[in-house]
Amino acid sequence: MAFDPQSLLYDDKGLLPVVAQDHASGEVLMVAWMNAEAVARTMSTGKVTYWSRSRQAFWVKGESSGHVQRLVDLRVDCDRDCLLVLVEQTGPACHTNRRTCFYTAVRGEEEIELMKPEV
Repeated sequence: MAFDPQSLLYDDKGLLPVVAQDHASGEVLMVAWMNAEAVARTMSTGKVTYWSRSRQAFWVKGESSGHVQRLVDLRVDCDRDCLLVLVEQTGPACHTNRRTCFYTAVRGEEEIELMKPEV
C-alpha cells in the first residue's frame, strides 16, 4: 500500500505533531510540527522538514545551523494523528545548542538541568 501524506489526520490548522528520535540510541530529541507538504518533502529529500508555526514557513532542520536530521524511518501512530521520525542527528537537536530539547527533569518539586549547551 502506497503512503499518502494526505491520509494523515491533521488538526484544524493542517498540522500534526512529530517526535524526533535518534535512530541509534532511542533518545527523544525534539517535538515539532508538520503539514502534508512537510511530510512529502521529508519523504522525497530524506532531510527532515518541519512547519514553523511562528514563521509560517517550512524549516529544514539544520539548514542554517548545520545540525541536520537525516531521515532513517518515518512511523505513523495508530490514530494517524502523530508521527515519529527516526533520524540520524548531526550536532545538537535543540535550538539552545543541547543534544535534546528535553534537558530539564522535574524531580519532586525541583527542576534539574541535565545537560549544558554544547560549545
